[in-house]
Amino acid sequence: MKKEIWIFGDYRNYFQNRVTLQLLAKATELAAQIEAKVCAVLFGCEVSEYVSEYIAHGADCVYVTDHPLLKDYSVEIYVALTEQLAKERKPEIILVGATSFGREFAPRVAKRLGTGLTADCIDLEIGDNGLLIQTAPSFGGNLLAKIVTPECRPQMATVRPGVFRELPHDCIRTARIERIPLPDDLPKARVRLICSERQAQRDQRLEDARVVVCGGRGMGTRSKFKKLFELARLMNGEVGATRPVVYSKWAEPESLIGQAGRHIRPKVLFSFGISGAIQHTAATHNAEFIIAVNKNPNAAMMKMADVAVVADANQVCTALIKELKERIRN
Repeated sequence: MKKEIWIFGDYRNYFQNRVTLQLLAKATELAAQIEAKVCAVLFGCEVSEYVSEYIAHGADCVYVTDHPLLKDYSVEIYVALTEQLAKERKPEIILVGATSFGREFAPRVAKRLGTGLTADCIDLEIGDNGLLIQTAPSFGGNLLAKIVTPECRPQMATVRPGVFRELPHDCIRTARIERIPLPDDLPKARVRLICSERQAQRDQRLEDARVVVCGGRGMGTRSKFKKLFELARLMNGEVGATRPVVYSKWAEPESLIGQAGRHIRPKVLFSFGISGAIQHTAATHNAEFIIAVNKNPNAAMMKMADVAVVADANQVCTALIKELKERIRN
């Protein structure tokens, strides 16, 4: 029987949260190395459009349970369905996005299946022995740990959004669709959803922004750091921050870019007052074009930049804001 790599499909915020598609792309790469097939696992109600999307983005097979009782997400029911299906089909690997959903769901599945789980991975690869090498930050992001699951199966990991790039949509791609019936012994959920309301968020996610303006302690003060938000607004971008900035409460934790935060791949990255510690650069090296501003010409961020400006970060930021405003007025 051919090995299977499962990607659990979280479609609830499909057009903003692309981590399932990113994992399908990475799973395709991993599957080629261990001669496995990529399977998407999908629970819900009236989810046929997502079945088609997962096939178009790399799934070789889709296991789908489509039933009105699954219209609203229930962690107890989803875990029970996954446990039963996994014990029947015995997948080699199960990957889940490290979202709020994944962090609730995946550990429970791992416990039920008696296997390990590596959380918040930033890389996945197949080792010489065929095991999945799961790379995740440890000790507050100061170290990278490479973890394997040598004996228990499946090998499980949650992966941060934005780490991998999704495959292009292939509308003519085909795959096997296996419809899994809802079991009779479905557990009764102890929590019932009465209503839901979408929380207001930033204009776009950092992982999806084409322009990211990122600042470090080199901006000088909290008030000076706030100028980056105005600069980002003028360029229709988003603001990111280094760990010292977040710890100093100049920016919200959601803005953290680094091994312990967001991984980005913008078209243009502006780096203001950032030295370029490995914890930060590991999450920014996929940017297509980097403009770095720092007083220290030997800073690591300056060396990896396409354009390096040796200057005071605050002064350059102020000048850019003034220039952009003048161009908008004219």
